[in-house]
Amino acid sequence: MGKIKKSVVFKEYDPGQLLLLPPSLEELIPQAHLVRVVNQVVERMDISELVNLYEGGGTSAYHPRMLLKVLLYAYCMKIYTGRKIAR
Repeated sequence: MGKIKKSVVFKEYDPGQLLLLPPSLEELIPQAHLVRVVNQVVERMDISELVNLYEGGGTSAYHPRMLLKVLLYAYCMKIYTGRKIAR
């Protein structure tokens, strides 16, 4: 019997979301900041194969695109451990 793949549910992820009290993230991040470059690169990547690896079930997962952005930015900043990235 083949394994039935459960539907994958990711936590909501909207990088353009406006914040209530502080300005939007677009206003807080300078135009020439490295995080904008990482964001543009990852947004252009085809991550469909990565998304297909998720089996589903359980609680919702963070979107792989968001996690990839965090990981790449941390590596660019020479931060390699999970504990330091979490800060």
